Amino acid sequence: MNCSSFCPACSTGPRCHAVTIPSCCQQGWNRVEVCIVTTECTRFENALVIRGGAIGDFILTLPVFQTLRQAAPRANIEVLGYPRIASLAVSSGLAQRAVSIESRGLEAFFVAGAELPDVWSRYFKQFDLIVSFLFDPHATFSKNVESVSGARYVSGCYRPADGVKRHASDQLLDPLAALGFEVTEHEPRLSVDAPDTNPGCDSPLLAVHPGSGSERKNWPIEAWGELLGRLLRANRSLGLAIFGGEADGERIDRLSSALPPERVTVSFEQPLKEVAMHLALCAFYIGHDSGISHLAAAVGCRGIVLWGPTDPDTWRPRSRRFDIITAGPDLRDLTVDDVHDACVRGWGRI
Repeated sequence: MNCSSFCPACSTGPRCHAVTIPSCCQQGWNRVEVCIVTTECTRFENALVIRGGAIGDFILTLPVFQTLRQAAPRANIEVLGYPRIASLAVSSGLAQRAVSIESRGLEAFFVAGAELPDVWSRYFKQFDLIVSFLFDPHATFSKNVESVSGARYVSGCYRPADGVKRHASDQLLDPLAALGFEVTEHEPRLSVDAPDTNPGCDSPLLAVHPGSGSERKNWPIEAWGELLGRLLRANRSLGLAIFGGEADGERIDRLSSALPPERVTVSFEQPLKEVAMHLALCAFYIGHDSGISHLAAAVGCRGIVLWGPTDPDTWRPRSRRFDIITAGPDLRDLTVDDVHDACVRGWGRI
């Protein structure tokens, strides 16, 4: 396939060519053909990144924003996704605005032959680069967007593939690498401002997230209680910050009720920007395979993740300051001694 249109970034002529980049879908591993431009056509003024998914999915996509921002520090970059999550990119300066992918009228773009709303047609028309990570197996969305926008449109995998010995963040960077962008940032990073007040500012804070999106990924709550009680007894100045979302309520209640209340703070269902700020203040983190663990790694925490059944080569937090510890696919086989020893090795002050 050859691209006969002029490059919208520099108008130097038809300099595009077709390649295939790795992608994936619910049916398994496949290849997706995209039209890319040569390196001198990587300039842009207005870029849109379309990214849904959960917290961890978005965090692992941050190197895409980092690469775009590095290539064009003054460009306008927007996110079409879930604002509660996508606002992390805005608050850290990686994007200017987050727009909801659930907004009224946008559903028409997922229907072949639909009448496309003018307001959304004008929205897509303002961009000269669109990078999409939507599940769009029949290219319905991309064709509709391309019919109203002159942007370079490139699709990446909506869900990185397991078992290919490539980290998810690398797979998500494939569209930009194919376009010719220089990729130097592979670790997700978030810049956050520390809160004005911190009740534990005179003591080291240990952050924990004892839940996840799946019970299979959770260490038994009784083991959590034994570990944290042991750590608090060993270090009388240690403060404990417990984080959780709506799926973690019962686990957090059980855990916090078994620990000394004067040394424990609970952050439950807080805005992610606030969670990120408080995680950045913590000296060490312990969690599961969860979005909060990816968030802790992205703000620069040191920590460990108790790893269960998923593929660590693909899904582990991408940070040199994080380690994973596992005894196999069943976290019930992981002992309190195992985790305690990993904390001592990783933190060194317990």
